[in-house]
This record gives sequence, structure tokens and C-alpha cells, in this order.
Amino acid sequence: MPDADELVANALAAVRGTDVRQAERQLDQLMVGTGAADGTTAVDAALLRRLVRALGRLWPRGWQPVDVDRITSRRLDPRSARLVREAMAAQRREQAEPIPAWWDDQLRELAATEADGSVLAGWANREGLDRADALRAAVDTLALVESLPPIAVLRPPPGTSGAALPRTGGTARSGSPMLDRVRALLAKAESTTFPAEAEALTGKAQELIARHSIDEALLAAGSERGDVPGGVRLSTDTPYAGAKALLVQEVAAANRCEAVWSDDLGFATVLGWPADLVAVELLYTSLLVQATAAMLRGRAERRSGSGRRTKVWDESFLNAFALRIGERLRTATEAATEAADQASAETAGAERLLPVLAARGEAVRERLDTLFPGVTRHRLSVRDAEGWSSGTSAADRASLDVGGGRKQPRQVPGRPDRR
Repeated sequence: MPDADELVANALAAVRGTDVRQAERQLDQLMVGTGAADGTTAVDAALLRRLVRALGRLWPRGWQPVDVDRITSRRLDPRSARLVREAMAAQRREQAEPIPAWWDDQLRELAATEADGSVLAGWANREGLDRADALRAAVDTLALVESLPPIAVLRPPPGTSGAALPRTGGTARSGSPMLDRVRALLAKAESTTFPAEAEALTGKAQELIARHSIDEALLAAGSERGDVPGGVRLSTDTPYAGAKALLVQEVAAANRCEAVWSDDLGFATVLGWPADLVAVELLYTSLLVQATAAMLRGRAERRSGSGRRTKVWDESFLNAFALRIGERLRTATEAATEAADQASAETAGAERLLPVLAARGEAVRERLDTLFPGVTRHRLSVRDAEGWSSGTSAADRASLDVGGGRKQPRQVPGRPDRR
């Protein structure tokens, strides 16, 4: 009989092929095991070892725990993601030092804890799976993890010299009083049924965010630090992934960040400075909730007898919402910047704010060119004028009601070219 590692390798090869019967035969071999008394235990251990090794190879290739969890849920299912979480916990125990604090924070947020005894058997029992279904799901999960391509390395991964250094260029403090105020404002904006109130609350949140970003920029300019812009990845899953990617870009642009959409992987990468990245995460999450609620209300208000398909109308609605929101958020940021620059000129003489912001913006663009040298652009298409008009009106109600002419729709960065 083959040993456990060979059985796992054969099952993987068969699952990746096109012969369904051969895949089932190899899974049956896994069920039988090695023929020894502890044959099934050996198979479980071999599966876990290979999964742990595969995860360890992902970290230097740009993947982080939250990324692997997200794509496993997207391409397989939540129960497979829970298996990956337990495997990541097992891999963490074997991971070479140094391990940055943010890495353990991600594992903690995912509730990635190593189970006692056999990981596979314990997971199958908790999921209510018989052994055949558990082995099939485990092999599919392993095949996915081993197939993931390299992506941009946003932070030094565990086991590298850079991982030992404190990273101020990653994400800002998430528990600051200002951010707590922003979260509270956005939560109210999401829950209110009065458009004018949502408008005022979202506008106030952007105003606070812009002020905080300016304060952080001036503070950094006054110190001698070798920071570089960091990055985060935000989910843009279906349905309407393109509209979500557009919303990410518009919110990012309003907060001096750059965004690149990897549509095949289901996320957008946002590059920027710490306070700005936190702002983008908060605003995107909140505005997505507001946009979805407004879209559902808009569906109900559509004139009777409309022959347009709901999906086409929804896409046009969300695209218009994203562009209009972006215009208004940028207007709020520009107003805050102008006021801060005038105050800076009065108190600091020649040391003006705008050169500081320009230098930080250039650093973000250089980071974009380094990580995504082959980026392409995707043009926005609108197929439903009624949905576009309704989405624009909804964005007017959901954000700052300020003047200013409409700007031309901007192009959406697409996924990087394959290299």
C-alpha cells in the first residue's frame, strides 16, 4: 500500500484533473488509508502537514491570513474556511520568528485556534461531516491553497527581518477617540431612515477624517522616520463586484490613496498612509451599506411597467452612487485641506501644508508603481439611464450636500497584467 503522503498526492493530482471517476477512486483510497492499524490517522496527519506547508509558502508571496480566509470562503465555502483557520493556527506554532503583532491580531480576529488532537477529525465532527465528505472538502481546500498565485507583498511576512520592526506604515491605531467618533457617526448614517440626517452624518465623518489625516501628515513631516506607505485589501465580491471596486477607488481617491482591483481574486488593494487607510476601510464599509439600502429602496420606487432588468438597473445605480459619493467626499477633503493650509501659513510661515501632502501623495504613487507595474485600466459602462439617475440622487442624499459642477467619470484601475 502507498504511504499516507503518496495517497494525499495522488488524490490531489486526481482532483486537479478532469477524470471524475479517477478522483473518486483516489478519494476512496484515502478512506481506506495505508492499511495499517493507524492508517486513517496517518492520512489525516499527512493532509494537515501538506496544508500547513502550503500556507507557509503563501506568506512570502504576499498573502495574509485574512486574505486566505476570504478567498477560501469565496471559492469554496465557510466550512472550508474554518478548516483553513485551524490549519493556520497549527502553522503559526511552527512559524519561524520573528512574527509581527499584526499577524497574531489577524489570527485572533479570525478565531484561528489550534484544536486538540486531530485537526481534521475535530473539524469534521464540529461541521457534522462524515469521513468521506470531510476528506473530499479537505482535498479541495488543499488544492485551492496550493494553487493561489503570488500577490503584492504589503507588509514584511513572518520569518523575515522586516517583520521584527514596528510598522507605522501599515494601519493606524484603530481605537483612537477620533476614529470612535467616526464609527459612531457612520453607524447612525447607516441606521437612519432620513436622507438629510444620513447626509449630515456622513459629511461630518469625512470632515473629521480629513482633519485627522492632515494632523498625521504634519506630525510625520516633523519627525525623521523612514516610513513607506502601507496597504490593505478590501473585499469586492459578487454581486456587482465592479461597482464595489469603483466605490473603493472613489473613497480611496478622496482620502489620498491609490486603489487597484484584482477582480479574479475578489479584492481591491488600497495603498496609502496609516490614517488614510483606516479612513478608507471605515468609509467603504459604511457607504456600501448605505448604497445597498438605497438601491433596494430605489427598486421599490421604480415606475411600474419598466422593462429593464433589475441587474442592469442595479449596476447603473451603484456605479452612479460611487462616482457621486467620490465627488462629494473629495470636495469635503479639499475644503478641509484649504482651511488647514491657511492656518499653517499663518502659524508656520513658509512651512506650508500642501508641499507635505504632495510629497506623501508622490510616495503613494511610487509604491503603486513598485507593487503594480503592469496595471491596466477598465472603462465604466452605463446601460440604464434611470438607474444612473436614481443612484446619483441617492448619493446626493447620503453625503455632503455641497455645490460644485459634475466632474467627468474617471477610469477604474483594473487588475495587474500577468507577468
